[in-house]
Amino acid sequence: MNKEVRVFAPATVANVAVGFDILGFAIDGPGDEVVARLAEGSGVRITSISGDGGKLPLKAEKNTAGFAAIRLLEQLGKSGLGVELEIHKKMPFGSGLGSSAASAAAGVMAINALLDMPVPKMESLHCAVLGEQIADGAYHADNVAPSLLGGIIFIRANEGLDVHSLPIPDELHAAVVYPHVSILTKDARDVLSPTTTLPQCIQQTGNLGGLVVGLYESDYELIGRSLQDVIIEPQRAQLIPGFSTVKSAALEAGALGCSISGAGPSVFALCKGREVAQTAGAAMQQAFLTQDIPCDLFVSPINKEGAKILA
Repeated sequence: MNKEVRVFAPATVANVAVGFDILGFAIDGPGDEVVARLAEGSGVRITSISGDGGKLPLKAEKNTAGFAAIRLLEQLGKSGLGVELEIHKKMPFGSGLGSSAASAAAGVMAINALLDMPVPKMESLHCAVLGEQIADGAYHADNVAPSLLGGIIFIRANEGLDVHSLPIPDELHAAVVYPHVSILTKDARDVLSPTTTLPQCIQQTGNLGGLVVGLYESDYELIGRSLQDVIIEPQRAQLIPGFSTVKSAALEAGALGCSISGAGPSVFALCKGREVAQTAGAAMQQAFLTQDIPCDLFVSPINKEGAKILA
């Protein structure tokens, strides 16, 4: 058993255009860090939180990382263990990059690492999802699973956590731009129609299947043809200033496809090769800057490791 560990859990892109609530992938950064150490007494205590501007609760039972840690200790029969957590938020809130999911993933990873990894990551996923549920009220794994497990994750069903890793073509990279505008997840949900047309369903299902086949076959052209969201993106695009211009800039720069990350406002592009990703990312960034919207650019291969112990 370790006396102290520091872990990192990465940001994620959920939905991946055609997989609303059922697809997500991890990127190398940004992300959250959690330090866990053995302490006297029993139970989980959060001693400090940095980078949150005082927004997050110190009470472990009401904090995503803290609650996830508590639930994993319960699962392992170690509820009587005394653990102190430090949480270091190193990614923006409300960015569409899975901030609360990263904290929850880091929370379970920290406990698992502190106890010398008694369970595989997959066996701690349920606790991490419960942790994120504290923040948004929903039990879903499209951000938490890739943040914890890494890679591109397909969620066949959240109930029972029927999740599966998809293959990652060697040259697949992501460019993600976070514009400094605010979109509440509730507002992003409220704009969605509860119904879709049969033609929309057929086209979206075809695109989802095409993306999965493209990943298995490393067929970049098929991946590009498939990254077309005909249901969610057209409804949410109105919430992101100049989204169509940003998307056009990415595609003109050579991106395979471009869409909204999670509930937004971040926008992602999948690309073949790092050079194209950097070019597409810079083009998206410039499209926001021409509207006087400051933004941050992250270029990364698909993160295959997910949450990890830091040296």
